[in-house]
Amino acid sequence: MEEKLVTIAKFTDYIEAELAKQTLEDFGIKSMLTGQNAANVYGFVVAGIDLDLQVFESQAQQAREILESNEKQEQ
Repeated sequence: MEEKLVTIAKFTDYIEAELAKQTLEDFGIKSMLTGQNAANVYGFVVAGIDLDLQVFESQAQQAREILESNEKQEQ
């Protein structure tokens, strides 16, 4: 049975979304951005494009914790 993808974060900024995706990959968590193609077509400064960061359901909690911890370190 295939594992389900779940959205763990939403972004309107392409760069922030890519940084979050890279952070997860640095911890060995594969992720994908949905809505990414629309952002690529229209460029980085398009308002109203939502990018969803998705991971496998079994890694969702760990991924959220990594992103929360990373966000606190940046403040």
